Amino acid sequence: MTDPLPGFFAPWLLFAGILARHLALPARSVEGYARQANSGARLRYRLNGALVFAVAVGAWIAAGYSGAMPWDWLWRHRWPGAAGAGTLGLLVSAAVVFTAPGRGRHLLAEYFLGRRDNPRLFGERVDAKMFLYVAGATVLQLNLLSFAAHHLLSHPGDPSPGVVLYVALFTWFLCDYLAFERVHLYTYDLFAERLGLKLVGGCLAWYPYFYGVGLWAVADRPNPQAPAALYVAATLIFLAGWVLARGSNMQKFTFKRDPGRVFLGLLTPRVITDGTRSVLCSGFWGVARHVNYLGEVLMASGLALALGWPLALAPWLYPLYYVLLLTARERDDDRRCAARYGPLWAQYRERVPWRIVPRVY
Repeated sequence: MTDPLPGFFAPWLLFAGILARHLALPARSVEGYARQANSGARLRYRLNGALVFAVAVGAWIAAGYSGAMPWDWLWRHRWPGAAGAGTLGLLVSAAVVFTAPGRGRHLLAEYFLGRRDNPRLFGERVDAKMFLYVAGATVLQLNLLSFAAHHLLSHPGDPSPGVVLYVALFTWFLCDYLAFERVHLYTYDLFAERLGLKLVGGCLAWYPYFYGVGLWAVADRPNPQAPAALYVAATLIFLAGWVLARGSNMQKFTFKRDPGRVFLGLLTPRVITDGTRSVLCSGFWGVARHVNYLGEVLMASGLALALGWPLALAPWLYPLYYVLLLTARERDDDRRCAARYGPLWAQYRERVPWRIVPRVY
C-alpha cells in the first residue's frame, strides 16, 4: 500500500517551489486595473507566470528522464495529493481571512468570500491573487502530464489519441492564460473579488485537481476507438470558444488601455457614454454582455469531447461547473455594473439584451 504522506504534502512542496521561482525569476512590472484602497493609485504587478510555468514543467520532464521520479508519480498519489491541496486551501484561507478586520457579514460568508481585496506579500513583490492563479495553473499542468503518462504507460500498444488531444488543448488553454497574464489584470476576479476560500481554495485545490476531472476519470481506460470526426469536432468547438473568450477579453483590455483604438484593425469601438464614463457596446461586447463566458463553456465542452468518451459523465462535470459558476458570476457582475454605471448600464442592457448566449440567454 502506498504511503499517503508523500502525496499529501506534495502539493505543499510544489506550491512552495512555485513561490520561490516567482520570487527569484525575472519579471516585468506592469500597472493593473485595481486600485490601492488608501491612495486610489493603480496597483503594480510583477508578472512572470509563463516563465515560472515553463521552468516547473521543465523540471518535471528532467525528473522523468533522469529516473528521479516516475512519470506518473502524481497520478499514483492523486487522492492524497487532492486531500493535501484541499487542506492547504482551508488553512491558508483561514490565515488570510481571520487575520483581517471583519466586514459585518456572517463569519462563514466572509471565510468563503474573503475580507481582503488585494493582499500583497514580501514587500509588494507578490500579489496574492496573481500568484494563486499561476500556482494553480502550474500544478494542473503537472497533473495533466502525469495522468497522461499513466495512460501511455498502461496502454503502450494502443493509447487513446483523445488523451493526447485533451492534454494538448488544455496546455494551450493554460499557456494562453499565462502568455496574456497582463490582460487578466482587467478581469472580474482580479479587481472585484476578495481573497477567501473561494479564490484561495479554488486555486490551490479546485483548479489543479478538479479541472482535469475528465482525464482523471478515463486515464485508466483503453482507447475508445472514437471516430476521427469526434476529435475534429472537439477541436473546433474548443477553438471557437477560445476565439470568443480571448477575443472579448483582448477587446476590453484594448479599450480600457486606449479607448479610441480599433481592435485588430477591424472592430471600431462604439460606446454608450455620459461624457465621463463609457460602456463598450460593439464587437464581442455587442453580441452578448458576457460572451466571454460562452467562450469558456465552449472550451470546456470541447475538452470533454476530446477524450473520446462523449457519453461518460465525469468529463462533463467540468463544463457543468463552468455553467453554474459563470451564470452566478454574470448576475453578480451585472448588479455591480448597474450600481457603478447607473443609467448607462440600463441603456447597455437595452442595446445588448443577451446575458451570455446570443438569442438564447
